[in-house]
Amino acid sequence: MSNISISTATANSGSTSPTRTIKAWWQAAPFALVFLLFFLIPLVLIAMVSLWNFNEYELIPAISPRNYLAIFDGCSHLTDNGDLCVTLSTYLSTLKFCFLVWVITLLIGFSVAYFLAFHVRSPGMQTLLFVLCTVPFWTSNVIRMISWVPLLGRNGLVNDALMGLGVVDSPVEWLLFSQFSVVLAFVHLYTMFMIVPIFNSMMRIDRSLLEAASDSGASGWQTLWNVIVPLSRTGIIIGSIFVITIVMGDFVTIGVMGGQQIASVGKIIQVQTSYLQFPLAAANAMILLAVVLMIIYGLTRLVDIRKEL
Repeated sequence: MSNISISTATANSGSTSPTRTIKAWWQAAPFALVFLLFFLIPLVLIAMVSLWNFNEYELIPAISPRNYLAIFDGCSHLTDNGDLCVTLSTYLSTLKFCFLVWVITLLIGFSVAYFLAFHVRSPGMQTLLFVLCTVPFWTSNVIRMISWVPLLGRNGLVNDALMGLGVVDSPVEWLLFSQFSVVLAFVHLYTMFMIVPIFNSMMRIDRSLLEAASDSGASGWQTLWNVIVPLSRTGIIIGSIFVITIVMGDFVTIGVMGGQQIASVGKIIQVQTSYLQFPLAAANAMILLAVVLMIIYGLTRLVDIRKEL
């Protein structure tokens, strides 16, 4: 009798599985269509255009590595001044900004998320403080960047305060239109992308684990390093991916806060596009995409995000 029941259950599951499969495909179809239309097809078009030739007047459909070779022209040796070629120098500059912004946003984002998750007991207060963190996102990025100009400018409030206190005798020039202002603007704009996933991971930590660590004699720093940080690594990795991918391709922030004097890969692509050098810009975009994907691949090796989520 039991064998008949098992066979009947197996037959029923086998008969319903195709229906369930069809339903699953229908549910996934809208998302797959959006992914196809707005990611895969544009990506294929950019890759195709990156192999075309061009001149001052027209694009010439062809399959040629000319654009990629032009990007890395002269990179096999140092320049006469002992410097790297323009492409490698630009990528190193972009990676430097990316690393600095990642470190600063990680420290700030982790600290804010830790305070909200473990030091604010009231859920209502947590929600209120979390909403306050999102207030800057209610305005445009450009407005938030421009708001630094009256503060950091040569005659801005910061320089006036420093000179009034006698800290400096003349205005500090590097506060605005410099690498410092670029990093500051990046941190201001993108720290929230680090706070949200880390806070989400911390809220999922079982509080009994913290009590067990305390009962075992662990100090606050030991609990933080051995319990909270490992259990928050999914949020740290997701936030890192957000920040790194945005900073690597950003050109507006560097253009505005760098005074059009600092180069980045995104800025080069924007300039090439403005001069109608679309194949060259597409080749640069594909190289940038490859670099970003390698960084993301390295980060996802540290934790299985799909499993953790």
